[in-house]
Amino acid sequence: MVYTVALTGGIGSGKTTVANSFSHLGIAVIDADVIARQVVEPGQPALGEISAHFGHEILLPDGSLNRRLLREKIFANAQEKQWLNALLHPLIHQRTQTELRNARSPYALWVVPLLVENHLQHKADRVLVVDVSPEIQIARTTGRDKVSRQHAEQIIAAQATREQRLAVADDVINNDGSPNEVAVHVDRLHRQYLKLASQAAQLDKK
Repeated sequence: MVYTVALTGGIGSGKTTVANSFSHLGIAVIDADVIARQVVEPGQPALGEISAHFGHEILLPDGSLNRRLLREKIFANAQEKQWLNALLHPLIHQRTQTELRNARSPYALWVVPLLVENHLQHKADRVLVVDVSPEIQIARTTGRDKVSRQHAEQIIAAQATREQRLAVADDVINNDGSPNEVAVHVDRLHRQYLKLASQAAQLDKK
């Protein structure tokens, strides 16, 4: 299996900006959110099971998943959330493993927003946390997603705390500044990860 760096961070931290910077350096990026969307696309077995469980109104007129309605249903009912997780998590895990096996870069970046919440940090060789102050999180989330400050605060409160994420971090990028600063951090870490991946490959051969 390719050397794997897990990238995580709270909402509005700039995970996508950081992941794109690694991608520009030729590193394979496997994004858990993208995979989570793929497994419920029209034609996928999971979408049929979700529709059978929640009723046909869970689908939009074009046959795709009504994500907003689904979020409302599972937000209001812990058992429904449990049911959905039991359905989707194995499918997401399976597709993630396939993509990691197929990665052709010296190491792979695995983007997992809920890494800490789902206790997945042990599944990566290294954990990189994108860290920002709560005020910047709120400003970016309200500006990007056009939600109220109160809603942004609720999302942040529902996620792992800043301290919990930093506790599992091997590396940290502080993203309070400009995108140019991110590129400098990524370049430094990229060189470090190339060395670590090379060392891991040498050990695997022994």
